[in-house]
Amino acid sequence: MKKRRFAGMLAVLTLAGAVLTGCSATSSTTSVQTESSSPQGEKTSQVVNIYSDRHYETDKLLLEEFSKETGIKVNVIEGKSDELIERLAREGKDSQADLLVTADVGRLHRAKEQGLLQSAESDTLSKNVPENLKDKDNQWYGLTVRARVLVYAKDRVDPSQLSTYEDLTDPKWNKKILVRGSDSIYNQSLLASFIAVNGEERAIAWAKGIVNNMARTPKGSDRDQAKAVVAGEGDVAIMNTYYYGLLLNSSDSEEVKVAKQLGVFFPNQSTTGTHINVSGAGVTASAKNKENAIKLVEFLSSEKAQKQFSEANYEYPANPVVEPSDLLKSWGTFKPQTINLTKLGENNKNAVQIFSQVGWK
Repeated sequence: MKKRRFAGMLAVLTLAGAVLTGCSATSSTTSVQTESSSPQGEKTSQVVNIYSDRHYETDKLLLEEFSKETGIKVNVIEGKSDELIERLAREGKDSQADLLVTADVGRLHRAKEQGLLQSAESDTLSKNVPENLKDKDNQWYGLTVRARVLVYAKDRVDPSQLSTYEDLTDPKWNKKILVRGSDSIYNQSLLASFIAVNGEERAIAWAKGIVNNMARTPKGSDRDQAKAVVAGEGDVAIMNTYYYGLLLNSSDSEEVKVAKQLGVFFPNQSTTGTHINVSGAGVTASAKNKENAIKLVEFLSSEKAQKQFSEANYEYPANPVVEPSDLLKSWGTFKPQTINLTKLGENNKNAVQIFSQVGWK
């Protein structure tokens, strides 16, 4: 089974809507209105208000293009995912946000569980986003895909030694595995996928085995794990493809050097497939401009937008008819896990408990 075709997503601009108050957001000026400059009393039929944790230039340009094509003004508040979810909950039905955009199904599911999202359907979204990349109740849709892969030191590891996530628990990898902490939503979703695919007992055994083989106490980001491999602290790191792309295309020459010393390996190709996750969007329960919000998600899942996302953001297209960028293709084709990603959110609490149980800090 060949590599799924996936790609991009929405960005972070600046926010909006005079009625939107009090978020610790960073703002940039575009055709989109900032929180401080957005006029009072806008006609709701002409706007869509977004809470987003994305902050990419490509996303910003796509939102501007959407506005030009539709005449709908896009207002964005950006902030950290958890802050935005908390803000939505605090504002309740009075929130002016129409769309929540965030990374990882774990967060999208949390927003759904708190009653902060609503079902949103259209023929276009049904065509653009595969069933396994969207909420089973249509409360969120994946817009970009990231694979959680293994990166390894080219000078110390023969890729023929690598095979599956499960193999990383073998004693041959003792003191050689680098991975971030249990508070990482990406690791929580990875373990949640193992619960869905292999069952809880085997998921516990895997987490315990990784703890036994860790090169150091978990710390830092995905990119920090890659840097630690090159520094010789360990031989293999678990990280998202997206972050490897950022290293490889960094403005910091030292980060580029790090990336070039690493190989990318897609695990579990002969078994259950490589774990994937999404950045996605959900229409808020309080949306005053639901129709416009759906139009924006349709636009962002379109072939044109997805191609731009894949080229600039190092993420796989969610839309199955869109080819990944040449850079992504250069890493090789891969078979992804095919479980419905809703299970990642449903199993999140259990995954967190398992991490605590096995001592994954």
